[in-house]
Amino acid sequence: MEPALITVPTAIPMVALVGAHDSYLRILEEVFPDISITVRGNEIFTRGDLDQITKFHSLITELLVLLRGGQVLSEDVIRRSVSMINHDPIEHPADVLSLNILSNRGKTIRPKTSNQKRYVEAIDENTVTFGVGPAGCGKTYLAMAKAIQALQSKQVNRIILTRPAVEAGERLGFLPGTLQEKIDPYLRPLFDALHDMIDQESIPRLMQSGIIEIAPLAYMRGRTLNDAFIILDEAQNTSAEQMKMFLTRLGFGSKMVITGDVTQVDLPHGAQSGLRVVGEILEGVADIEFVHLTSEDVVRNRLVGEIVDAYAIFEEGKGDFNNKPRSVRA
Repeated sequence: MEPALITVPTAIPMVALVGAHDSYLRILEEVFPDISITVRGNEIFTRGDLDQITKFHSLITELLVLLRGGQVLSEDVIRRSVSMINHDPIEHPADVLSLNILSNRGKTIRPKTSNQKRYVEAIDENTVTFGVGPAGCGKTYLAMAKAIQALQSKQVNRIILTRPAVEAGERLGFLPGTLQEKIDPYLRPLFDALHDMIDQESIPRLMQSGIIEIAPLAYMRGRTLNDAFIILDEAQNTSAEQMKMFLTRLGFGSKMVITGDVTQVDLPHGAQSGLRVVGEILEGVADIEFVHLTSEDVVRNRLVGEIVDAYAIFEEGKGDFNNKPRSVRA
């Protein structure tokens, strides 16, 4: 069988495609074990399994599109692109990884997986979007980026970020300091994401003027939120009543994004998580969409996704961490 040939345009340096010291090429040899890959100058020769050669050629085509668009490849981009090419039906890395949401200080925020792209598109297309998934899957970070984008494009007049003040067994009354000092640790992850997306000197001014508001969920009661992009983070720690209260704050010209991880509920024993039941309650309601992200969408250290999977397997086999059967909550 004659080797299949890919000719890389001379305008693209081969090192950008194969990586320094062929680091990207070694990943490709690992994930396409049934073909041999040879690079000579700006030509790539492949020989072996026809199906893998076809996928390999599709992958290289997608990577070249990204490089032509000015993107810099990385080992993470290579591995995620391989995953998309191997997906059935095939997904196109160039479509997913070139969707720019927001740029700040030379950093561009974009989805890194096809599921994240669906999540971003769901936020665009619906008034209320639920992003449900494990730690590190980008559900809060991407929602924040869409909120800043909506504010900058004048789709909304303000951003409201909120979380329930319940974390891992701690309660506000046991923490030292004033009420604001007690609340700050719960809201810190939202501040951190905000600092990545807006010039830091602008944040105090935007908060002082009310254009950006960060507050505990309890502060939402009794309000109607018009012309706002509203994010409820850590929604697994809302009660069913709190979730209803929050959703009914929706006013005219507003969007809501609710994020959470149903495997990390920190409510008192026996309390029902509002995020766990809301899917059944709102199923089929127009203009509301639920997007479920998985360990494959985790964009932190590669090990985080494996840790999430390992915990899921453990809990399925042994119940809770005390080896007691888990109670089934609707």
